[in-house]
Amino acid sequence: MSGPVNVSAGRQYRAIPGPSVVPDQVLQAMHRASPNIYAGELVEMTAGLIPDLRRVARTQHHAAIYIANGHGAWEAALQNTLQPGDLVLVPSSGRFAVGWSEMADSLGIETQVLDFGTRAPWDMASIGEVLAADTDHRIKAVLGVHVDTSSSIRNDIPGLRQLLDEAGHPALLMADCIASLGCERFEMDAWGVDVMVTASQKGLMMPPGISFVFFNDKAAAARAALPRISRYWDWAPRANPEEFYQYFGGTAPTHHLYGLRAALDMIHGEGLDNVWKRHAHLAQTIWAACEAWGAVGPLRMNVADRALRSHAVTALHIGAPDGTRLRDWVEQNLGLTLGIGLGMAAPKSPEWHGFFRLGHMGHVNGQMVMGLLGGIQTGLTALEIPHGTGALEAASRVLAGR
Repeated sequence: MSGPVNVSAGRQYRAIPGPSVVPDQVLQAMHRASPNIYAGELVEMTAGLIPDLRRVARTQHHAAIYIANGHGAWEAALQNTLQPGDLVLVPSSGRFAVGWSEMADSLGIETQVLDFGTRAPWDMASIGEVLAADTDHRIKAVLGVHVDTSSSIRNDIPGLRQLLDEAGHPALLMADCIASLGCERFEMDAWGVDVMVTASQKGLMMPPGISFVFFNDKAAAARAALPRISRYWDWAPRANPEEFYQYFGGTAPTHHLYGLRAALDMIHGEGLDNVWKRHAHLAQTIWAACEAWGAVGPLRMNVADRALRSHAVTALHIGAPDGTRLRDWVEQNLGLTLGIGLGMAAPKSPEWHGFFRLGHMGHVNGQMVMGLLGGIQTGLTALEIPHGTGALEAASRVLAGR
């Protein structure tokens, strides 16, 4: 029998956990000549973006836009609320909590990281003990990553607020929703979140390049109490601009704003509750296939408990070197790109080659997910990696609601 024919020509499908697939409507909105940044259409459109961004965050409070990726949003949140010598508490279930703590440390902010590994969610009792013991209220903020994109764990943000309230602790509650906003249920005001950060390239279905910080009046008061802040990172003029350029600290990210307008129209046209339901249903479809494959052979899902799994990204382990072999094969032969095992092992170590991730966030539908699963099935077969049978059938039943 001859070997497989390379069928990778055609539109590539990058099923990575960001940047996610950009819809044609967004691309078309961005494909235009540079607009006037002083008056007219762009200026008028931007003011309408803010309330629609608030609707996605489920907040009535303030929103600031930054020309930056998610790391920039991390820094903006820290710069506007804390100063060198302050202490923050960081419960960690993956690489991105560690990254936010490293950002704080680089700014002279003291960090207390509670590391719960990469396969378990936060231990709420342990966090509660730390908060209760901090009777001097040295901890000024708790930094919680809602969905860690590396481990695919979804953490309990409302639970953090409950712990703070039970301890009578005044620390700010900050949430990283970079991988979850527009994919998972998130209720900023109802959950008592003081600061939330996110970025454009995942559930918001945009190219990377802009990020957002949402903050309430308590966080605004913390900003007002600081002795100084970088003029660029200051969120006060961005959230309450007197002139158009102040939304962005300078020249507007013109084409991103047109794309954002199209993306928000799509989200609100579908309905945010329906967006959440779609992501949950597609995630369950993927889990059904992965659980069937894992019944025989080495593949396992990083998060065993379905209730703790993200609806936007799935981290998997199949053993070294088969994680890398599978990723390489499906990309080279099928035009399908899977995510690397970021943060799950030391980069390029032997163990690193055993992990991969699936992104199912943003502009994703049923046929795309079935194509993703069919591609993985083909790669497992071609590489003769042991796996259980019936995965596509199981996924089909879930997708069909059977």
